[in-house]
Amino acid sequence: MPVFSARMLWRLALGAMLLLAFAGVMQGSEWFSLARLQAQYQDLQAWHTQAPWTVRAVFFVLYLLLASAAVPGIVVLTLAGGAVLGFGWGLLLVSFASSLGATLTLLVVRHVLAESLPAYLGPGMARRLGRMTRDLEREGVFYLLSLRLIPLVPFGAINVLMGLTRMPAWRFYVFSQLGMLPATMIYLQAGTQLAALQSVSQVLQPQVVAVLMALALALACTPWLTRRTLGWLRRRSVGARWQRPARFDYNLIVIGAGAGGLVSAYVAAHAQARVALVEAGEMGGDCLNRGCVPSKALIQSARVAHQARQAAGFGVQTGAVQVDFAAVMQRVRSIIAAIAPHDSAERYRAMGVEVLQAYAHIVDPWTVELRRSGQAPERISARSIILATGSQPRVPEIAGLQDSGFVTTDTLWDRLEQSGALPRRIAILGGGPVGCELAQALARLGAQVSLVEAAPALLSQEDADVSEVVQAALRADGVRVFTAHQVLRCETLPVHAGADKLLVLRPCTELPVGGSAAHMAAQVQGDALALPYDLLICATGRKARLSGFGLEDLGISGDALLHTNDYLQTLIPSIYAAGDVVGPYQFTHAAAHQAWYAAVNALLDGWGALRPDYSVLPTAVYVAPEVARVGLNEQQAQARGRAYEVTRFELAGLDRAICDAALGAIPAGFVKVLTVPGRDTLLGVSIVGAHAGELLAPYVLALRHGLGLKSILSTIHAYPTLSESAKHLAGQWQRAHLPKAAMPWLARWHSWRRG
Repeated sequence: MPVFSARMLWRLALGAMLLLAFAGVMQGSEWFSLARLQAQYQDLQAWHTQAPWTVRAVFFVLYLLLASAAVPGIVVLTLAGGAVLGFGWGLLLVSFASSLGATLTLLVVRHVLAESLPAYLGPGMARRLGRMTRDLEREGVFYLLSLRLIPLVPFGAINVLMGLTRMPAWRFYVFSQLGMLPATMIYLQAGTQLAALQSVSQVLQPQVVAVLMALALALACTPWLTRRTLGWLRRRSVGARWQRPARFDYNLIVIGAGAGGLVSAYVAAHAQARVALVEAGEMGGDCLNRGCVPSKALIQSARVAHQARQAAGFGVQTGAVQVDFAAVMQRVRSIIAAIAPHDSAERYRAMGVEVLQAYAHIVDPWTVELRRSGQAPERISARSIILATGSQPRVPEIAGLQDSGFVTTDTLWDRLEQSGALPRRIAILGGGPVGCELAQALARLGAQVSLVEAAPALLSQEDADVSEVVQAALRADGVRVFTAHQVLRCETLPVHAGADKLLVLRPCTELPVGGSAAHMAAQVQGDALALPYDLLICATGRKARLSGFGLEDLGISGDALLHTNDYLQTLIPSIYAAGDVVGPYQFTHAAAHQAWYAAVNALLDGWGALRPDYSVLPTAVYVAPEVARVGLNEQQAQARGRAYEVTRFELAGLDRAICDAALGAIPAGFVKVLTVPGRDTLLGVSIVGAHAGELLAPYVLALRHGLGLKSILSTIHAYPTLSESAKHLAGQWQRAHLPKAAMPWLARWHSWRRG
């Protein structure tokens, strides 16, 4: 990132214009006239000459009080200090008074306002405070020092917010004094020059212009210089434990060849960097081999089976539908094989990436040890390392689970392929996206599926109306849904009892009565329910894959996720991370998004840094009907205290959806848009319906580029298509926001026009 970028030059010019404009106001206003200020300055200067210690004491106490109260605009007093006291005394007094005042603010907030202030700040500021506290705990004094070195950051706000953290007061004082020193020196020097002015025309004198330009340049360049300097200091301090190589083998080493690792290697290779991609397992990672690809292939086979059963509703007679599950699994494997060349080692070697099949163990911030079975370890080095090690299934702690046997979303596919037949009774733990997708697909393929979720509803991250549609669709396909149920234990019974494996549940809330299918399929044991199963699938979430890479020895390991800053940098500056190992969005497209930024930041190596933007991140759940969302939904908007309007369009009123539905069937689903009250500005979109993931794309584009519903309404859509739902919804919003008071007058005008 160049020092004199366009943005910095703009800031420089803006700062100079503001200072010159202020000088013009001083000349044109009687109150701020240069003559009046000059007279006041002469009086203060005379007082300083007669009683220098009194003036210095008064100035020190005044500055201390204003700094303690976090009064904005205290920089004016700093300029006055330079003008009256001179640079030397001004620097001494301002430096100590500002630091002591800041520390007093910290102590008052910490001991008096710590409990009440977060509630007063509101949810948005409270979230920012939480992020700042986490950054402070990770970055330590570097975080405070970076804030202090940026003149544009209000120091009073820093003092108040730091009071809500656990930083020791003495450390806060020391680094505040150091951090505020450069800006204090610049402002004091500007004050000494401004005090010497006799007329506004003297602003253009070389020495005054130099000081003003230095002030504007400092405001423009200090953020960049701060990042660069602190990054260098941080790298030096963190890397002091290890011997830095004099020469590196690579520019970048990427560990993990899943979605995140492949994109990182791709970006680095196309930037002409020398990059090594280390992978111990299969290229393509979880998404290709155990996640997105096999699950979507299975879902498509299940969809075809379901459509065949519904063929009579379209006037097509097919007879009894039989599913050859071995052929289904063969198709799943063939699809993985068809996509595998996109992620293959050969393709990436052709790009210039050196693909290394080995286990990676990070020795120090720049060195990775490659471990292969039966071979001596080999070490390679790089200026930067990216961890893209993915995630692994989270297995719940349930009594008897290990003894009774289970599969995860990683081991499911081998189990299904080896069995050669679909298990008759399947129990799935977890009502999130993966659990819902598998439950519906396996039920459509012929299994008796029970889906157990501890939360009151499936897809708990979505709005209640979305969850209700999905739950109804799963039950219509024969899935027995148990929401608000706690798993007590797994039991293994003798074969002669008729069910060798049982999942014992207990309802967390009062269950509905009326003999639902779920109740009829369960054996009641007191207050508990016992579900028989042949295969138990744990789909209860995933956690970062962190062990085995040497992270513990480096001090950068995490709990559920690996901790990074906003630029995907770990506590060790030369080590970055992307994808599921970082989270919190465990999607393939999120991993690819992060990987691009991680690769660019790693290659820039402190010369610049780009922050990934997650504000427009689409999600999709591939049940039928599909669920897709971007931006805020209602429960998120309410949690953040964000005002919104809802516009909802039912797909049952869309011509193409009606054409695609079976005879007598009503198309399921809707499009729901949240907008700023009274405006067409999008806040978020939720879609439930066929091809919802595809229908979401225009809204993602609109949110990303600030387009509103009026722009969507003015766009021509082909007829009849499902995408017309966007135009219909925008028209619905437009009708709701017509000027109602003008409508009667418009009717009268048209009546008059008719004669």
